Amino acid sequence: MKKLGFGLMRLPLLDENDGKSVNVERVKVMADRFMEEGFTYFDTAAPYHGLQSEAAFREAVVKRYPRETYTITDKFSMWMINEEMDMETFFQGQLDRLGVEYMDIYLLHAMNRNRFEDAKKMGVLEFVNQKKAEGKIKHIGFSFHDTADALENILNEWPEAEYVQLQLNYLDWEDERVQSRKCYEVALAHDKKILVMEPIKGGVLAVVSPVVEKLFKEYNPEASVASWAVRFVASLKNVVMVLSGMSDEAQMEDNLSYMKEFEPMNEEELQLVMKAADIIRNDIAVPCTGCRYCVDDCPMKIAIPDYFKVYNRLKQFQGLKLEDRRNEYNRVAENNGKASECIECGMCEGHCPQNIEIRKVLKDVAASLE
Repeated sequence: MKKLGFGLMRLPLLDENDGKSVNVERVKVMADRFMEEGFTYFDTAAPYHGLQSEAAFREAVVKRYPRETYTITDKFSMWMINEEMDMETFFQGQLDRLGVEYMDIYLLHAMNRNRFEDAKKMGVLEFVNQKKAEGKIKHIGFSFHDTADALENILNEWPEAEYVQLQLNYLDWEDERVQSRKCYEVALAHDKKILVMEPIKGGVLAVVSPVVEKLFKEYNPEASVASWAVRFVASLKNVVMVLSGMSDEAQMEDNLSYMKEFEPMNEEELQLVMKAADIIRNDIAVPCTGCRYCVDDCPMKIAIPDYFKVYNRLKQFQGLKLEDRRNEYNRVAENNGKASECIECGMCEGHCPQNIEIRKVLKDVAASLE
């Protein structure tokens, strides 16, 4: 299987202000190109686009291709289980939205130390093991956001897990908050198959400062900035798949161009990305990946990732006019709560995989852009 996976988390929309308005016709076009080049791996989850990611996959792939021609990974999102929604109902709902009778890979979603303890108490491990025994899941594992120690504990307690999905990219490689390298080394020591999420860190590593872009272009003028990030993680041992949340046709074509015949990085290239990481780390204000987990329960409907993106552009590209960034902020604020309207309930921080102090940063955003 080729190493590039189509992450269905940031699909093209009919209305940019409505995350559920997936442009299914464009997704069909992108899925066709993806499979035309021999790529077969798709990744989704119920929270993506408010249940519409799974439905879009059904329309774009399941209804149009034989079942044996693609691999679909979905996830058990524990925070969506409530009194009205038991595990069986949630799981069957996913199968129905996907339009399949089984999932190739099923992951416990966004595991950390506390969530894994909750999964044990709820009987989630037994539930997915049972679904695997019934043939409704072919392979099991979990996606993960926590420290290397927490990952070690989970793998020791649940050795049946076949896959571990990790946030790996060259910017987070030595970041003590994300512990990319340390988590990778733990998964490697347990000889797990590794799936990579956020290789471009939500687009942060696709649009970099002129200094970093010059560094890459001097070495290889033809390679896109994003390709350096994807190739870095695809070159790692035991990495079997790298997910890219491709949201338009241009991103798709770029990824296909260098992953069709994948070439692992050489030592000189590896040194270059580490140098780039040092430069970017000093420039970036907020390490947000745009996953949008923070917005679902926000009582004020604040567009947190969108504001962080504008704020990062303000801080990273000092040459850009403040007035332009404020106009960009105001366009987002037309249909969403403002950063200054945060009531500091903390719901967002409980969902953030990056452990960002969101309430504090929102105050900085408001001070700079309102």
